[in-house]
Amino acid sequence: MASTANPVVPSPAAPKIKPGVAPLRAGEGTSFLLRRLHSLSGVVPIGAFLLEHFISNAEAFKGPIAYGKQVEFLNSLPFVFLLELFFIWIPILYHGLYGVYIWYQGDTNVADYPWTGNWLYTSQRYTGIIALIFMAQHTYFLRFTGVHLPTHPMQSYAKVQGEFQNPWMIVFYAAGIVAASWHFSYGLWLFAAKWGITTGERARRGFGYICLALALCLVSIGAASMYGFLSTPYQPVDSNAPENIVMR
Repeated sequence: MASTANPVVPSPAAPKIKPGVAPLRAGEGTSFLLRRLHSLSGVVPIGAFLLEHFISNAEAFKGPIAYGKQVEFLNSLPFVFLLELFFIWIPILYHGLYGVYIWYQGDTNVADYPWTGNWLYTSQRYTGIIALIFMAQHTYFLRFTGVHLPTHPMQSYAKVQGEFQNPWMIVFYAAGIVAASWHFSYGLWLFAAKWGITTGERARRGFGYICLALALCLVSIGAASMYGFLSTPYQPVDSNAPENIVMR
């Protein structure tokens, strides 16, 4: 009696994993809200402040007077202290500290999986740390040491030039500019992907080119600003400068 062979049952197809960036999901406790705020604060207001800061610093390319007038204008804005406190310092403090927490909790695997996404993820983590260190040093030196720039804005050019007398500070500034430019630009790409603004691989790829161009543009503006300080003959800070109190 002939035996019939058991029919071959085809194995179920492996589930397809869609490429892209995982969206921010609700229902994850307070971490969902904290990550939402972290993502949003990196674009508004911190990203807006970064763009303004790069544009304002580009006045250094025009010389000490133009740069000093720009600093004077910014410090003459109404309620400038409250604007800085609630739209610059608190968002930066939150974004930076929570970013360090995310960095500490994360796990890099570029050695095992050297894919482009992993390298970009790792670069975002480390450029954030470098940018945070740079901003802390930059703020401390300009705001809390030496001449008080809000009341002596025309001394701001000379004060920055003083730092550039140390070659290592030139390297430090260059690294900070590159790190901040990349961290913001790639962070903008992540923001658009995670918030559902760019849907689909084609949209993400196209916006990626835009963000790369933005990063290169910011680095170029930062380099032009540094060149302005370095190409002008050194002007030491005048410790006997008359009071120039800016009304707020």
